[in-house]
Amino acid sequence: MSDTHTYTTSVTYTELRKGVLSSEGLSSLEVATPPQFPNGHEGIWSPEHLFVASAEVCLMTTFLSIAEKSRLEFLHYSSEAVGTLEKTEEGMVMTNIVIKPKVVIKDGSKVERTLLLLEKAEKYCLISNSMKSEVSIEPTVEVSEA
Repeated sequence: MSDTHTYTTSVTYTELRKGVLSSEGLSSLEVATPPQFPNGHEGIWSPEHLFVASAEVCLMTTFLSIAEKSRLEFLHYSSEAVGTLEKTEEGMVMTNIVIKPKVVIKDGSKVERTLLLLEKAEKYCLISNSMKSEVSIEPTVEVSEA
């Protein structure tokens, strides 16, 4: 694997503070100003949503890679993330992102190991490491016989 990777996206304005985000080989997304801003739109992905989502998705994919290499068996992974956008002296800034990953495992003796792997994923998440905002996680691990 190369030490340098590039990711190309493009956005095309459509109307009324909306556009279409695309990248070759990927599904396009309608994007817009969020509803909290003047002339913003409900129900459309905003840069703020995508910013928070990028940290959340990166944590998941990093965890999946680490779990696979560590041979951790789990039944389910899901998460929720909340980003806080605040007015600061520097202007509007995403001041923090809290990601709440939930991992369901079968073996109750693996709870601590699972938490350790989630912490490792947080440490190595390249998107979070590239952000100026503080990014933290609040994990949950459940044990299920399912």
